[in-house]
Amino acid sequence: MTSHFFFVFLFSSLLTGNVDANQNYREALSKSLLFFQGQRSGRLPRGQQLSWRASSGLSDGSSAHVDLTGGYYDAGDNVKFNFPMAFTTTMLSWSALEYGKRMGPELQNARVNIRWATDYLLKCARATPGKLYVGVGDPNVDHKCWERPEDMDTPRTVYSVSPSNPGSDVAAETAAALAAASMVFRKVDSKYSRLLLATAKDVMQFAIQYRGAYSDSLSSSVCPFYCSYSGYKDELMWGASWLLRATNNPYYANFIKSLGGGDQPDIFSWDNKYAGAYVLLSRRALLNKDINFEPYKQAAENFMCQILPDSPSSSTQYTQGGLMYKLPQSNLQYVTSITFLLTTYAKYMKATKHTFNCGSSVIVPNALISLSKRQVDYILGDNPIRMSYMVGFGSNFPKRIHHRASSLPSHSLHSKSLGCNGGFQSFYTQNPNPNILTGAIVGGPNQNDGYPDQRDDYSHSEPATYINAAFVGPLAYFASGRAG
Repeated sequence: MTSHFFFVFLFSSLLTGNVDANQNYREALSKSLLFFQGQRSGRLPRGQQLSWRASSGLSDGSSAHVDLTGGYYDAGDNVKFNFPMAFTTTMLSWSALEYGKRMGPELQNARVNIRWATDYLLKCARATPGKLYVGVGDPNVDHKCWERPEDMDTPRTVYSVSPSNPGSDVAAETAAALAAASMVFRKVDSKYSRLLLATAKDVMQFAIQYRGAYSDSLSSSVCPFYCSYSGYKDELMWGASWLLRATNNPYYANFIKSLGGGDQPDIFSWDNKYAGAYVLLSRRALLNKDINFEPYKQAAENFMCQILPDSPSSSTQYTQGGLMYKLPQSNLQYVTSITFLLTTYAKYMKATKHTFNCGSSVIVPNALISLSKRQVDYILGDNPIRMSYMVGFGSNFPKRIHHRASSLPSHSLHSKSLGCNGGFQSFYTQNPNPNILTGAIVGGPNQNDGYPDQRDDYSHSEPATYINAAFVGPLAYFASGRAG
C-alpha cells in the first residue's frame, strides 16, 4: 500500500469524525487512575480503595532530619525516584489540563493522584534551602530484597542535588511537574496553586543556574535505574515550556530560544522530553497563532512523521499485531507516551483545521487519532493473543506481575514481617499474585506480540507509574466519544 493511498484511505474512512463512545474506555480510565493508590508511599488515607496496601515509609527523610514521607514507588520496587515520579506528575497534570472536561467524575481522582505526588515534591523542594531532594531508598539494596513496602528494613537513604552537585534534569522536571500541577489546581485551590507555581519558579531557576546532570552527581544511586541518558537540555526546554504556559512570562520564551534547536528524536519518555516540549510549544503556534513558535510546530510534525507507519520518514517499528515497538525494556512506556502526543497534537490540529505533510502525503488529524486508537485498543486486549495489558481489565490480563506488594500476602492478612528474603518463595512460584493491582499497565508484549506472564521477566511484566500517567489522556479522549 502506498503511503499516499494509506492516508487517503484513513481520511475517507474517518471523515465522519465521531469516535465511538465506549463504556470500556470509561472503565479503563477509572482503573488507570485507581492504580496509583497501589503505588502510594506514606500514611494512607481512609478512602484507600486498594485495601491490601497499608502505610509505609513513614520515617522517610529522617536520616537527613527532614520529612520526605509520601509520593509514589516508581514501579514494582519500594524506591522513590523523583526523576520518573516528577515526569509521571507532569503527564497526569497535562492529561487533566488537556482532557479534564472529558473526564467527568474521574477528574477529581486525577487531581487526588497529582496532589499525592506534588505534596511530596513540595517537601523535596522546600525542606532545605539550596537543596533539592531527589529520591529516598537505596535502590541497589532494595532490589536485592523481595519484601512488602510495609515491611521495609532496607536503608532509606536520602539523595539530593545542590549547587555543588547539580541536577538540571531532575530539577527542571520537578519544576515542570509543579508548574503543570499549578494550573490543574488554579480554579479549585488557588492558594495551593500559587505555592506550586512559586516553588516551580525557584526550582527552575536552580536548574538553569547550576548546570549539570544528576547522573553525574549521584552515579550508582540513580544509574542504571533512571540515568539521564539524553542529557539535561531536553528537561530545561520542557521545564521552561511548562513555566511559559503557566506564567506567560517572556523570560521563559527567551530562555527556550537561547537553548537553540533540540534533537529530533522518535521517542518520548521519562528520560527524553524533546518531543513533548515540541508538542507543548506547538500549541502556541497553532492555537495562539504565534509565529515565534513555528520551529517547534515543525519539530512536532517531524516527530509525527517518524511515528506514522507509512510516512516516508517513519523510523518506528510495528509488530504484526499493530503495536508500536520501540525498545525491548518496558516498551509500553513509549507506546503510552507517544500515543498521548498523537492524540494531543491531533486535538490542536482539529481546533485549527490544520494539516501537514510527511513527504507528499497530507496528514489529517484523524490519521493521528486512528493510530492512537489502535495503540489504546491493542493495550486493552485487541491484539493477537487477546491479552489485556491492564491488570484487572477484561477477562484475560497479566496475573504474575513483577511487583512486590501485589505478589506477597497482604499486610492485613499476614502482619508479621517477611523480611528481605522471605518473599522470594512467592517470587518464584507460578501462582497468580494474591493482590490485584487494578489498572496497572505492565511493560507489555515482546516484538512478536507474545507475553509469557512471568514474574521474573521484569522488562515485560513490571508496571510503572509513568506507563499509566501518559495513558490517562488518550483514554479520556476516547471515553468521551467527542471528536473535537
